[in-house]
Amino acid sequence: MKVNKPWSTKPFHSSDKKPIEIYMFIDPLCPECWALEPIIKKLMIEYGKYFSIKHILSGRIATLNISKKKNYESIAEFWEKTASRTGMSCDGSLWLENPVSSPFIASVAIKAAELQGRRAGIRFLRKLQEVLFLDKQNISNFEVLKNSASSIGLDVEEFITDIHSESAAKAFQCDLKITAEMEVDEIPTLVFFNENAEDEGIKITGYYPYEVYVQIIEEILQEKPVKQAPPPLECFLKYFSLVASKEIAVVYNMTISQVEREMKKLLLKQKVEQVPVKYGMFWRYIE
Repeated sequence: MKVNKPWSTKPFHSSDKKPIEIYMFIDPLCPECWALEPIIKKLMIEYGKYFSIKHILSGRIATLNISKKKNYESIAEFWEKTASRTGMSCDGSLWLENPVSSPFIASVAIKAAELQGRRAGIRFLRKLQEVLFLDKQNISNFEVLKNSASSIGLDVEEFITDIHSESAAKAFQCDLKITAEMEVDEIPTLVFFNENAEDEGIKITGYYPYEVYVQIIEEILQEKPVKQAPPPLECFLKYFSLVASKEIAVVYNMTISQVEREMKKLLLKQKVEQVPVKYGMFWRYIE
């Protein structure tokens, strides 16, 4: 589906401008967005020199009336199904034991983290997904947000000030406006734009095989992009710190059993530690 870029977006003027910009519409509480992580990592590694990603918080989950017990049960069931289907673990029992009381706060917190830089925002989003889907923590709890900010090296005082600031609230409102302008009503949604602001973008909603995303990049570039090889596995683990077997499998074109064999070698060398989760396995790099 074709879609126009929102008027409120200023073009980039930096000299290292990439030919494609991807708007990625997500919600920190969306298990399908979490399930897309292996594909996004692979895309960044193999074709990252051709595109940049702009994360837009859609507020889809925040607008749901999730205060009813029946709704909690259906969200829990959806999480479990998504986890077993995609291999990216998320534990639905959170909704029965420690439900997220105010999804809105989590989204504003991501915008507060982004005020410390785009990379900081991305790292904080990933950290929130980890504590939510793997550790079953309520990411609308202020202490959880503060600890998450601290663990990825954000300036915590600045972060706390920014959560309560107009800047973070306005940034989230801006994301909601872009979501409405682009008529995004499902998440995850990716919209691919080329350099020409007049051209329409290509919108793709949901979870597709990796090749589909590569095909769209080829279509926009009108040439076959040069694929980069992934880094040595240890470098990948060091950079991302905590990764799923599923993420390694997708990035390195391995089966889960091949991944586990490789990771056992690193386990014996004490380079990584196992992080058991409800579905599959995560691995933490040891500095």
